[in-house]
Amino acid sequence: MTDPLTLALVLIIGLCLLGHSVGLSMIAGSFTYLLAKGYDPSITPDTILQGLYNGYTLLAIPLFILAANIMNTGSITDRLLAFCLALVGRFRGGLGHVNVIASLVFSGMSGSAIADAAGMGKIIISMMTREGRYSPAYAAAITAATATIGPIIPPSIPMVLYALVSDQSVGYLFLAGIAPGLLMAVLMGLTNYIIARRRDFPVEAPVPLRDMPRITFRALPALMLPVVLLGGIYGGVMTPTEAAAVAAAYALLISATLYRSVGLREFYGALLASARSTASVGILLAGALALNYVITRENLPNALADFLLRSELSGIEFLIAANLLIFLLGMILDGGAILLIFIPILMPSVNAIGIDPIHFGVIAVVNTMLGLITPPYGLLLFIVANISGARIGRIILEVIPFIAVLIVALAVLIAFPGLTLLLPRLFGYQG
Repeated sequence: MTDPLTLALVLIIGLCLLGHSVGLSMIAGSFTYLLAKGYDPSITPDTILQGLYNGYTLLAIPLFILAANIMNTGSITDRLLAFCLALVGRFRGGLGHVNVIASLVFSGMSGSAIADAAGMGKIIISMMTREGRYSPAYAAAITAATATIGPIIPPSIPMVLYALVSDQSVGYLFLAGIAPGLLMAVLMGLTNYIIARRRDFPVEAPVPLRDMPRITFRALPALMLPVVLLGGIYGGVMTPTEAAAVAAAYALLISATLYRSVGLREFYGALLASARSTASVGILLAGALALNYVITRENLPNALADFLLRSELSGIEFLIAANLLIFLLGMILDGGAILLIFIPILMPSVNAIGIDPIHFGVIAVVNTMLGLITPPYGLLLFIVANISGARIGRIILEVIPFIAVLIVALAVLIAFPGLTLLLPRLFGYQG
């Protein structure tokens, strides 16, 4: 007779290969496991409801999604791009640098790589390809690559998911992402500069110094959002979930009253888009909660921890092996699914070996972001291909240098945990 766990996993993989939702596939597999074991199948909905009901931190996800959609609907993105163009457009490959800086700034508001690529990407790709200054494939590739910064610089939806399954502080995870996000931005900026020199990319007309105060003033309300969020969280004024609500309210306030770019119709559209995205994340969460119950019943996390302890792997060896696994999974699975399914399996081993869970969380999120631009899944690649009209094969060729430097960034983060943990420790983290 087939082992119930094997039967469940085969069913999940089979349904995913047939194109069904990952979340629904996990629910179906978990339900099948319970039936095969002779357990009460009502455990599945009960586990899902209990997990969602007790996950107060999860409320941050739809609120950050709403904030990002409001910003993409209004003129916030346009003003931020104008500010970034004034800063770095004058350098060789200027619009590529604008792409990097804009992603860095936008990441402090949305927490989502997809929101970054789909919202800001439409505008920046159009700017880059106008009059044939950059090829559509290169514009799409650098847009997809820089969008991976979004979930690393706080706020970050993937880090909220990691905090949920690892029982770690969202605030410390947000702090730990700042230095890695800056490292990623610097390396991608250098890569763009080298490519721009080799291909003789154009230099944008420098913005007169007298215009800088006006451009900065127009973008200032949007630029203040990360300051409000992080100041509120680390000043003890609000929790990360409350900060997400403030982000959505702030984005709506400045878009509707100050910029006058969002009316009732636009706000309704943002709510509708946010509801769709939240439902997609919710189904994935529900499936992960059900499958994690199965994994816990089978005692897989503790069995893996015992096996690794007997193998006497060092911390760095475990990190290399775990990140290789996450990287390979990222080629075929959504990053959220990886965080929700595999992190709970790995966490007992992380704790047993003595690896700092905040450090591990940041490098795990960075690694899952790599999966968004790595074939064959590469969700961001398909999004920018749809926006730019470039062939996916050409985009893949153009994105390879950026994948390479992001792997370098990941290696640096693995080798030097102090880079990740410096800011959290300054704010009282004891790890």
